Amino acid sequence: MPDPAKPLRVLVSEGSSTSAREAITILGLSGHHVEICDPSPWCLARFSRFVRKFHRCPGLRNDPAGYLAFIEQRLADGRFDVLLPTHEQGFLFARAKQRMEGRAGLALPSFASYRTAHSKAGFSRLLDRLILPQPPTQIVTSAQQLREAVRFPAVVKTSVGTASRGIWFIRNADDLESALHDLGAGDAFADEILVQDLVAGTTEKAQSAFCRGQMVGFHAYRQVAAGVGGGEAIKQSVRRPVVRAHLEKVGQALDWHGALSVDYIMPDDGGAPLLIDCNPRLVEPMNAYRAGVDLVGLLLLISLAETPTALPESREGVLTHLAMQALLGCAARGGTRRDIARECLRLFANSGPYAGSTEELTPVEADWISAVPLAVTAALLLASPKSAVQLARGGFGAHLLDLKSIRMIEEEGFG
Repeated sequence: MPDPAKPLRVLVSEGSSTSAREAITILGLSGHHVEICDPSPWCLARFSRFVRKFHRCPGLRNDPAGYLAFIEQRLADGRFDVLLPTHEQGFLFARAKQRMEGRAGLALPSFASYRTAHSKAGFSRLLDRLILPQPPTQIVTSAQQLREAVRFPAVVKTSVGTASRGIWFIRNADDLESALHDLGAGDAFADEILVQDLVAGTTEKAQSAFCRGQMVGFHAYRQVAAGVGGGEAIKQSVRRPVVRAHLEKVGQALDWHGALSVDYIMPDDGGAPLLIDCNPRLVEPMNAYRAGVDLVGLLLLISLAETPTALPESREGVLTHLAMQALLGCAARGGTRRDIARECLRLFANSGPYAGSTEELTPVEADWISAVPLAVTAALLLASPKSAVQLARGGFGAHLLDLKSIRMIEEEGFG
């Protein structure tokens, strides 16, 4: 496993996402000094004994220039070894790469490559160019074009969006009208919209680390049980050599440097995996860590300009779960207080679907402070099960990008 010679000082770019929270656990277990920046003083990662210091910063979405200046000042003051972007902050850092050079180790590709992977339309075009499989896809820029492109059932996606934002499942005319209303209200047609055939199958996810275009780590997992908003409550590691080959081809084409993840569908008809989305970042790396692939450790080495030896395949069949997602998912599916209480008991006892599984997000045994957000979530859901969706939306905050902030970062002269 990757093991830098000494503990490193690592600045994590945000603390609100589940991905950041899991990366912090891995960093802490490895003995590194971890500090985080986030606009929310109550962000998820703040409830961790592994976080040595919290820096409240401007929001990336509302003030990308202010956020960038804040990060630069922290790097100047803190003598950090590595800046670890765990979410969409990588888009900003790739744009301002010249300004970031020499301040701390940072593993990112060129801005052009990052923008291609970050845009759903750009990624779809790349798949076409590489002749890699994806569902039948059309790219539109108006409501009329969308009407003409849709074939029921379909999926409509904004080109920019993360954590299941900007996705509509269209099964009939009413669904289409609802999606058109939402898209028009959000001015989404100022950018490109994807229309894809809805393929019956199971969505899985794959994660990787690249060093100057060469893959040095890979892991894949499937969803065993759903949480809320499309997230996973229980995961199981799998081996997908075909997906690995596809992702390797993508990374080589983009000369990728850093973390790269994809979503794909395993069709019910037994057909080949279909790539459906790309995330130019880490996505919840704990299942990989438990399965023997430390993607966070790899990223530290790559950030320090080292060339790590490629890791072997991860172990198949490793089960992990996210207790908060499980409780939110139970409530969002109409669960009663009794259902939520029963789920709490099964999680506490590691019984039922959680037998043989380990906790990813709030590892109380190793990090007791993580019990706080878990206990608060359980208490709120027991008081009002209908609050599940509202609670889940708390993660879609100022640490993320929107179309306006992306346009600001892309402007000539920024960075």
